[in-house]
Amino acid sequence: MGRYVARRLLVAVLITLCVTLLTFVLARVVPADPARLAAGPSAPPAQVEAIRHSFGLDKPIPVQYLDYMGRLARLDMGESIITGQPVWTEIKNRLPATLELIFVSFAVYLVAGFGLALWAASTKRSWIDATIRGAVTVGNAVPVFILGLWLQYLLFFKWGLLPAGDRLGAQTTPPPTITGSYLIDGLLSGHPGVTVQAAYHLILPVAVLVLGMLAVSVRVTRATMLEERSRDYVQMLRLKGVGERRLMRRHVLRNALIPVLPLLGIQFGYLISATVLVETVFGWPGVGKYAFDSLVALDYEPVMGFVIVSTILFVLASLVIDLLYPVVDPRIRLWGAAE
Repeated sequence: MGRYVARRLLVAVLITLCVTLLTFVLARVVPADPARLAAGPSAPPAQVEAIRHSFGLDKPIPVQYLDYMGRLARLDMGESIITGQPVWTEIKNRLPATLELIFVSFAVYLVAGFGLALWAASTKRSWIDATIRGAVTVGNAVPVFILGLWLQYLLFFKWGLLPAGDRLGAQTTPPPTITGSYLIDGLLSGHPGVTVQAAYHLILPVAVLVLGMLAVSVRVTRATMLEERSRDYVQMLRLKGVGERRLMRRHVLRNALIPVLPLLGIQFGYLISATVLVETVFGWPGVGKYAFDSLVALDYEPVMGFVIVSTILFVLASLVIDLLYPVVDPRIRLWGAAE
């Protein structure tokens, strides 16, 4: 097991290096001048050159990349050209908000996805099955930013049921920082009202993220569950008098998880990328909105920082999912675990 994890971590490092190289080159070949943007349209050429020199933009691209990797080894992601603040400090301060949004959305996605798939498979070819599949397909077909704007209009502007964005209301004081998650910190600091407010503000962005992913999960899980229901061991359990609900939950669902696990890693990656638009639509103060604002301003360093952090999160999530295989099915042995 230890050697397997070490191999996967080595692969993760190589993937991260490749992503940094690709992102760095793409950011440098964009036909735009961030130094000119930072200096302003009316700045004299000498001031623009001074800014370009201070950020090392006048060096050859290979030299810039080596300098960047040297700084990155010290957790120095450079400084934002627009704000002048260290990128790592900005990301570190905003990352808890994004992680809270991602993990809550993923938890809701797992419960809703498997629950709806179980319901649809149990009611095969009924109106319930058709309604579930149709609803999740519509949710998946609508782009997340359009869906977010629609829900904002209906549930906030028209009916006033839910807040339009941000993590807390304007009158609510954030809890003392312990974990960075308002849901958890509100409870740990003895302010349950803050936790309720945080959960209230999470409803809309979480709903948009989950609705954008459910179609694939429900369809694949439903199909694998229906396939499992037709197997001989299921028929044998039925003959032994095992109830249909218990059969589906304790036997069919667990075996159906095996082909679904790789999908979870892909969906987690989608979730990370989708937070950029969702955080922007809902004014969520996370790294996704920070990356979007920096991209609009042609500020390279924050965008690269976001890509690196996103890659690390995706690789770690994939590793965790790989480690779950023997938990779901003890017959599966991890490659190299027995060496």
